[in-house]
Amino acid sequence: MLRIIKMTVNNKEVELAVDDRESLLDTLRNRLGLTSVKKGCEVGECGACTVLVDGEAIDSCIYLAMWAEGRHILTVEGLKGPNGELSQIQQAFVEEAAVQCGFCTPGLIMTAVEIVGTGKRYNREELRKMISGHLCRCTGYENILNAMERIVEEVYSVTSLN
Repeated sequence: MLRIIKMTVNNKEVELAVDDRESLLDTLRNRLGLTSVKKGCEVGECGACTVLVDGEAIDSCIYLAMWAEGRHILTVEGLKGPNGELSQIQQAFVEEAAVQCGFCTPGLIMTAVEIVGTGKRYNREELRKMISGHLCRCTGYENILNAMERIVEEVYSVTSLN
């Protein structure tokens, strides 16, 4: 059965008909062309499809599109600046060489956005636990953790001054 849903995706209002069984992953990737949302395991285990729904990181492969009715969805495409520049988080991943094949990177970046959004300072072990829902075949996670530590510290330092 199809139903019409309205949601905000990367700060743009979207209205479309979705099947009751359609995942948010399929809607974002296949129907809206947001290819940062990767199809990995399709059972919520790898984190490649992570997006933010109302600021919370979720596995979009196990989240039905109809559940996104009235919600705000953010993908990596929504992080770019007005002139296409990388966000502070994306830049930290680049500068810390936290990208290799890149398949897991968008999901990790979206989890980093959620983590940074808390405004709290986290140590390396806490960050390691917070990214435990992401699988990366290329790295030992060290550069990813370096990037996350760096961005958390940078944002925390700025917010703690205010």
